[in-house]
Amino acid sequence: MERNGQMKKNMGTLDRVIRAIVGLVLIYLAFTAGWGTLGTAVAAIVGIVLLVTAAMSNCPAYSILGVKTCDSGK
Repeated sequence: MERNGQMKKNMGTLDRVIRAIVGLVLIYLAFTAGWGTLGTAVAAIVGIVLLVTAAMSNCPAYSILGVKTCDSGK
């Protein structure tokens, strides 16, 4: 985290777009694919996490691993 309380961006545009698309697809499938309760729950949770990280431009796992897919680092 930065000093002013905002997290640094560590995801580039392509990474964000892919995460958002995969997140939306997983959420859609969670409610339409007819999977069991566990499969539906896992798909929905993973889809929501992907959408949130895409919206924030920050992936906590990337921060831990020191990965950065953005150019500016803002």
